[in-house]
Amino acid sequence: MTDSQQLDSEHIAEELQKHVLDSSQVEEFLTQLAIHASKSLSRHGAPIHCGVTLLRHRRGDMAASSGPQAAFMDELQYKYDEGPCLSAARNGEVFHAPDLALETRWPEYITEIRDTGVESILAVPFELLGEALGALNLYAEGRDAFDEDTRTLALAYAAQASASIRLAVRITGLATTAEDLKTAMASRTIIDVAVGVIMGQNRCSQDEAFSILQRASNTRNIKLREIATRVVGNVAPGPVGTHFDG
Repeated sequence: MTDSQQLDSEHIAEELQKHVLDSSQVEEFLTQLAIHASKSLSRHGAPIHCGVTLLRHRRGDMAASSGPQAAFMDELQYKYDEGPCLSAARNGEVFHAPDLALETRWPEYITEIRDTGVESILAVPFELLGEALGALNLYAEGRDAFDEDTRTLALAYAAQASASIRLAVRITGLATTAEDLKTAMASRTIIDVAVGVIMGQNRCSQDEAFSILQRASNTRNIKLREIATRVVGNVAPGPVGTHFDG
């Protein structure tokens, strides 16, 4: 690796962490990552198109690209559920296709992309440590475009980018968890208020009041929170506030 490539590699983490902090969503960060990777890895006037694949457990998969060419190449892999990038993400291994004219792996995908102008692909997995599965997807319009130096730089880039992706996924996960907790607390509050209303109206215990609320929910096939909201609304029109609103 040349000195200039090493210098680029040393600054990748700092630049990507800045993108994490500047992005409001994981999708936005992944797009910035794809664009940054394309610019960083393109050499000698030969553009490298970049896509990012992120397979997250239970929260849905994500993809981003540096432009329409990479987006098209990625989307075809998702269509056929095969290709070097999905293989890299799922297996945690580097997949290199130096000459697509000679490639025999992923037959449906390779057949579809024969006339796109892309002639070589390099897919490098991210090291996400259980947060998700993912890969950096690199496409070049030329055979044998990924020489040893470029492959080394791509691996270094993916390693640096992995920490930033883990951070972005965790931040999003924490924000989602906080929002889910807030919603659950709000639901619990309105249900507790409704139970108090029923206790007062029926002069019954807390358990009996909650059973009445549950029976109404089951009989009408309406969520418990919605039934509780109606009960409270009948005696106190307007929204019920909580101490954690804001």
